[in-house]
Amino acid sequence: MNATFLITTMVLSALSTFSSNDLHSFAKPKEAVITHLSLSIEVDMKKQIIAGVANYTIEKAANATQIWFDTKQLNIEKVLLNGSVKTNFQLTSEKPFLGKGLSVNINPDTKNVSIYYSTTKESAALQWLTPEQTEGKNAPFLFTQGQAILTRTWIPIQDSPGIRFSWDATVKVPPTLLPVMSAQNPKQKNETGEYTFRMVEPVPAYLIALAVGDIYFITLSDRTGVYAEADMIGKASDELMEMEKMLVSAEQLYGPYQWGRYDVIILPPSFPFGGMENPRLTFATPTIITGDRSLISLVAHELAHSWSGNLVTNATWDDFWLNEGFTVYFERRIMEAISGKEYADMLSVLGYQDLLETVADLGDTSEATHLKLNLKDKDPDDGMSDIAYEKGYFFLQYLENKLGRTSFDAFLTEYFKTYAFRTITTEEFISYLNKKFVGKLDATQINEWIYKSGLPSTLIKPISVRFNLVDAEISRFIDQSVKAEKLVTTNWSAHEWIRFIRKLPASVNNKQLVELDKAFSFTNSRNAEIQFAWYMQAIQHNYEPADKAIVSFLSAIGRRKFVLPLYKSLYANKRTSVLAKETYNKLKLGYHSVTQQSVDEVFLAK
Repeated sequence: MNATFLITTMVLSALSTFSSNDLHSFAKPKEAVITHLSLSIEVDMKKQIIAGVANYTIEKAANATQIWFDTKQLNIEKVLLNGSVKTNFQLTSEKPFLGKGLSVNINPDTKNVSIYYSTTKESAALQWLTPEQTEGKNAPFLFTQGQAILTRTWIPIQDSPGIRFSWDATVKVPPTLLPVMSAQNPKQKNETGEYTFRMVEPVPAYLIALAVGDIYFITLSDRTGVYAEADMIGKASDELMEMEKMLVSAEQLYGPYQWGRYDVIILPPSFPFGGMENPRLTFATPTIITGDRSLISLVAHELAHSWSGNLVTNATWDDFWLNEGFTVYFERRIMEAISGKEYADMLSVLGYQDLLETVADLGDTSEATHLKLNLKDKDPDDGMSDIAYEKGYFFLQYLENKLGRTSFDAFLTEYFKTYAFRTITTEEFISYLNKKFVGKLDATQINEWIYKSGLPSTLIKPISVRFNLVDAEISRFIDQSVKAEKLVTTNWSAHEWIRFIRKLPASVNNKQLVELDKAFSFTNSRNAEIQFAWYMQAIQHNYEPADKAIVSFLSAIGRRKFVLPLYKSLYANKRTSVLAKETYNKLKLGYHSVTQQSVDEVFLAK
């Protein structure tokens, strides 16, 4: 057996690990796949363009004549092979959600492909902010958001969660600004404006992230820290002081943290999500900075992704629950370890309420309520609902109850170790589960959880002792036996206040809302979760004193979790429908494209 045959066999073996092509990617990894990206780009904050070259090391089958990449809203200038050989390339026609496939002709000796490109004003992953849109208001800001399939809008890439690769980057920015990425990061600015980054562990494309701004860093422990603008850095470091404690608790549950550092960057308010689990550097919304550490469970969630999602990744977006269901379960176990079971129980009950509302909204016979999705011809963003998060969590809670916590914890530890830096499908997970617990699980029940609509009969409804006390106070107020100011609310957490507001009955009247608002200042709360819960009630009950605050809230926050339901509720209400349209038309351009796309559908649907 000669050396050439051995090399070919190893390459084919690596390529053959891809069991199927991702329907949301043009890539054909069984023919040719990227194994390393070396990115060299310049960020022009004035022109709002990123330009440079993406250099790829590739593996290919012996007979491969092309390699395919994903692009959307990019200008492709030229492509070179092995650093110097010009080659032909072709872009497909535009496809909804997916963009354009880029096919590059390769030769038998091709080991490297270099794509020269630039972004456009339409590149959806990028949000360019003027100084006025930032916390400090003295410098522009840029951040990227790649999940699910938006990395292709700022890098030509094989944009599938099933394709993992290592990467490095050289990034040039104005000298007054600091870039950070989901990689090994600088801690302070230099005079040249040029920075290098490395991610030695293989990751999928959606986990490559970049932020550029007037950013500063504070160390919290030997392996944790926080980045933020100057006006936010002090508050952020105080809020996130327990990150090392969270990290230790996570390791005690399911094994060593394998990414080196765990840092967080607090982004400007327009960031569309609560957090994004970019490896080594979680991107987070400023809405978690409340001054009382009441919403740090979001950080626990993003930290948990360092195991579920980043370490073990869903192979396709149809398997998205494997990322989020596991992460919600892990998050609540971390919070239980830090704050106690009664605290974690509150999170479970709130999650259960969100799940019920989502199922009611989608319909309990809808395929969208399956854990295993079918997103063919759909934007994978459509699958990012509470089904993946909360139904996924309750499925794992069901497994824990069936198998016992000790056995289930040992299983999860082994699972994360076995599939580390790999991808997995739902079917592979079920097979692995059954192999580890032969004869201990009911196949019919598992099938009902994974492939059936609605909520299974085996779901264990969560109970919260602390919420029972909250509900008792609601009853005392509603039956008018106690005035709002006399209710027993001492030492309530934000979650108890959210429960209180959410559980107010439909019969509550404006006089009672005024009384509650006077006693507890809900309309002017500084906690975004409490504000959101109160504003939803205010819209439903036509509580006009909150109108101005709702508009102010929508102008200050771009987090889709809050923005989308508020616009939907405002628009559905006859009294506020015009206010909804006027407000959105005024604020639309300040939201990230992810938020814009979702809210646009609200106004188009009616």
